[in-house]
Amino acid sequence: MTAAAAVRLGPRAGVVMTLAAFLGLVAFFWPFVVAPGTFGSNYAPPLIFGVLLVLVLCVVLSEIAEGGIDSKALAMLGVLSAVNAALRPLGAGTAGIETVFFILVLAGRVYGPGFGFTLGCTSLFASALITGGVGPWMPYQMFGCAFVGMLAGFLPRATGRREILMLAAYGSLSGYLFGFLLNLSFWPFSLDPNSSIAYLPGLPFTEQWHRYLAFDLATSLGWDTGRAVTNFVCVLLAGPAVLTTFRRAARRARFRAPVTFAPPRTDATERR
Repeated sequence: MTAAAAVRLGPRAGVVMTLAAFLGLVAFFWPFVVAPGTFGSNYAPPLIFGVLLVLVLCVVLSEIAEGGIDSKALAMLGVLSAVNAALRPLGAGTAGIETVFFILVLAGRVYGPGFGFTLGCTSLFASALITGGVGPWMPYQMFGCAFVGMLAGFLPRATGRREILMLAAYGSLSGYLFGFLLNLSFWPFSLDPNSSIAYLPGLPFTEQWHRYLAFDLATSLGWDTGRAVTNFVCVLLAGPAVLTTFRRAARRARFRAPVTFAPPRTDATERR
């Protein structure tokens, strides 16, 4: 029997998350939407969209909390956020190795998309506080990881070796996609405007897109490959044991189990 998701996503929460996904894509792809200097400063658009992402994340998390996250799911969220926050400094900064994603993928798979979304936000927020990584890039990282965990909860059903291979492939792909999205937030300011792969306001979309693809391949492919390989290997090796542990915890916790009340005992029943 499939365990109930740790966090309930009602229709209203689903609508809110859909709108958040749209705003998140706009925030990531802002170089194709708003030219630097439009708001009086080249650095205004990413800051504005970063603040917007924080507000959107607050709305989504409050909606999820109102829709149904009980004390057991909250405790599990706190434990896994602390684990991810402790794991991240062990890998980040060395050849693109990231040790935070495989827990996020496996937890989203077992506990559902709502839990995966929330865990992505809280894990990156906690690790940023621990490592001093608080900055305008943090909302983008939180949003990117939130959707990595959420999409893991929407993966199709599979069992045994097929499930592990599917999760490992997804973890590898998410490593590339995460880097691809995060690079968009600072691409317009990272290179000399005279470079052939730099952002150049006013170019047609196709040429701008070609420049960004060249920039991503030239500057980030190695780092993203390290992240993708780490995710693949960690899920492949540790995935079976971690999935078993998560599912055992879910069965024992019985998230969102219905509450029933026994009929009151009468004096006759007590005498028996």
